[in-house]
Amino acid sequence: MKTFKNRKARHDYFFVELIEAGIVLKGTEIKSIRAGKVSFKDSFAKIKNGEVWLYNMHISPYEQASLYFNHDPERPRKLLLSKREIRKLSKKTEEEGYTLIPAELYINNKGLAKIKLALAKGKKNYDKREDIKKRDEERINLRKLKDF
Repeated sequence: MKTFKNRKARHDYFFVELIEAGIVLKGTEIKSIRAGKVSFKDSFAKIKNGEVWLYNMHISPYEQASLYFNHDPERPRKLLLSKREIRKLSKKTEEEGYTLIPAELYINNKGLAKIKLALAKGKKNYDKREDIKKRDEERINLRKLKDF
C-alpha cells in the first residue's frame, strides 16, 4: 500500500478530525499516483453545491500515455463522501473557520485511491515556533539516551 503524506499541512494547521474519502480519477491519473508522481503543495478542498472538490493537487501526466488521452495535472477532482458527512463538514467550515486540507493519499488493498481529509484550523507563527522547539527538545533527549 503506497502512502503519500502532506507534511507541510501538519506544520501549518492543527488537525481536528480526519475523514476518509474516495477520489474520482481518470485512468492516467491513477497510473501516475501508483508511480508516485503526486504533489500536495497548496492543495485544499471546498464544498460547492453539496459536493466536495479537491483543488491544486498536482498529479503529473502519465509518461506512457499520448497527449490526447492524458489528463490536466491540476484539474479539480471530485471527492466521494456521504451526504451526512458533507453536511457536517459544510457547517464546520462555514461557521467555525475550519478548512479542509488533504493530509494523506494512499491506495487501499482493493487498488482504489483514497484520501484522508483533515478538518483543520490554521496555526499562528508562535504555535509553529513552539512545535519546532518541542521537536528539537525530543531530538536532544533521544541523542542523550543513545549516548548511555
